Amino acid sequence: MPSDTSAPKIRHARLTDARDIALIYNQGIGERIATFETELRSEEERRKWLEGHDEKYPVLVAEIGENVAAWAGVSSYRDRACYSGIGEFSIYVSKDFRGKGIGMILLNSLIEEASRLGYWKLLSRVFVSNEASRRLCKSCGFREVGIYEKHGKLDGKWIDTLIVERLIPENLI
Repeated sequence: MPSDTSAPKIRHARLTDARDIALIYNQGIGERIATFETELRSEEERRKWLEGHDEKYPVLVAEIGENVAAWAGVSSYRDRACYSGIGEFSIYVSKDFRGKGIGMILLNSLIEEASRLGYWKLLSRVFVSNEASRRLCKSCGFREVGIYEKHGKLDGKWIDTLIVERLIPENLI
């Protein structure tokens, strides 16, 4: 386990981060607590995914020393123009760095970046049972809006997801 406990450096992801992003995402896929995805991602697949994220859809990483400890990104919510200021976010923290406040620093940085880009709302869906993600979202000003019951099956079991949203008031003019 990495021993560096200094504050993370937050920066935009680079294509060279694809391997680390895949490793962190694959931890989440394997743990079955944060995503309906079941197929592990390769470095090449994550590189192509990163290439699809432009200025409008940022991906940030939290670096501790030489290690990418976490990543977060904004994706399109819906194609209709009326939703152009709403972004759907994802965040994943390496199991080696959980519980150290890195997720909160990274998610707050993503909110700042979304604000700079003109988003008026960020939202996501969180597994109801994922208490750590629920606490993280609450600590960063997200409110729990409602529950999608039986939103999808994972390993043959129905999973409920919680909708979280955070308005970005400075862009609600």
